[in-house]
Amino acid sequence: VQLIESGGGLVQAGGSLRLSCGASGVAFSRNAMGWFRQAPGKEREFVAGISWSDDIARHSDSVKGRFTISRDNAANTLYLQMNSLTPADTAVYYCAASYGMLAGSIPTRIYEYDYWGQGTQVTVSS
Repeated sequence: VQLIESGGGLVQAGGSLRLSCGASGVAFSRNAMGWFRQAPGKEREFVAGISWSDDIARHSDSVKGRFTISRDNAANTLYLQMNSLTPADTAVYYCAASYGMLAGSIPTRIYEYDYWGQGTQVTVSS
C-alpha cells in the first residue's frame, strides 16, 4: 500500500494550495480517507476526513470554511484544497486511509487509520 502526498510548498499568508494524495495497492473507493497535520513540537491533529460510501466530509473547526476535502475514486486520489492560509497552518500534512468503516462514517482519530503517507510540508509565511 502506498499513499503519496504532493502539492505542498511555501506560500504567503492569504494564499492557496491544493494537496493531492495518490493511492496504490489499496481498494481506494472502499476506504474512508483523511488529512492530518503535525506542526513542530505539536501532536498530529485531524484536519479533514471523507467517507468511502457517499463522500460525506468533515473538517476540523480550525480549517472549516477555508479547507475542502474531496476525492476522485476513478483516479485513486484524495485532495485538500486550502484557501486563506495563515502561518498557523504551517505543518507537515499527511493523508491516511481507513478500511472497514461503516458507511457514512468519518474517522477522526489517528488509531482509526490503517495506512499513512510520508507527508508533505506546507509553510505559510506572514
